[in-house]
Amino acid sequence: MSARAPNARQAAFRLGVSAEGRAALLLKAKGYREMARRWKSPVGEVDLVVRRGRTIVFVEVKARPRLDDAAWSVLPRQKRRIVAAAEAWLAAHPEHAGYDIRFDAVLVAPGRLPQHIAAAFEAES
Repeated sequence: MSARAPNARQAAFRLGVSAEGRAALLLKAKGYREMARRWKSPVGEVDLVVRRGRTIVFVEVKARPRLDDAAWSVLPRQKRRIVAAAEAWLAAHPEHAGYDIRFDAVLVAPGRLPQHIAAAFEAES
């Protein structure tokens, strides 16, 4: 392992935290209330959990050099992990059992406003 690997991981972590902060601000401006950030479970992680009305939204935040690159970066395997983590979050918060759920994405790129994509993907049955 090279000496630069930890620095690269730290930079990627900082970029992710910054992107999640920008995404949270955008969603707050749109009327969403943040319920969790970087929520981890044994089956996966959800970047943001937000609520508006009776809808719980599980948000994947993707930061890339270009918005187009970010749009294509949520792979099927990641979607399955996000859905599994969302199910774990819902199990840990039974008070929200009757709410609608949705899976959104927020794309972040340097010099651009974050882009919110509602219903970016669906849980597969």
